Amino acid sequence: MIPEDLVPPDCPYPIVLGIDPGTRHVGWGALLIVPENPRFVACGVLDLPLREPVSTRLGVLLDELEVMLARLRPAWVAIEGAFSARNARSALRIGEARGVVMGAVARRGTRIEEIAPAAAKKALVGHGAASKEQVARMIGNLLDIETESLKDDATDALALAWSVAQRLRFAEHLGSARRT
Repeated sequence: MIPEDLVPPDCPYPIVLGIDPGTRHVGWGALLIVPENPRFVACGVLDLPLREPVSTRLGVLLDELEVMLARLRPAWVAIEGAFSARNARSALRIGEARGVVMGAVARRGTRIEEIAPAAAKKALVGHGAASKEQVARMIGNLLDIETESLKDDATDALALAWSVAQRLRFAEHLGSARRT
């Protein structure tokens, strides 16, 4: 889990937290939005108890998210947008996890950005059909972190956070350009 002192209370920069939801594994990645480029804070994967019923796993997810949100205090949460899967059951399960995430985030009053996986890949790699390996390699290069030992869920979450961070930086740049 996330150390309590990871983000100092007086941190002047906002955090964007990316979340790749699921009912077995939930990827997360946090970036600090600084003027130059987003900076890596932390990432990981919440491994939910596979032998438990889905309802229990969703309860564990809610508990873990509440701790994570309290410790990271993100200004934005980027969550993988809804998609249609070949397997309707899989799509339903992901939708259930998305609902838990969105409810926990909304309850804190934190802004939610839904990002389609292809849009996150395009923002990061330049095309929406990038492979998991390409996403991991690019996020590692951009954030200057080692990604070989990270699970795909974590690098996918960092890609979501990166996508929102870039949108925010672009919007801020555009806003300051309009004021001059």
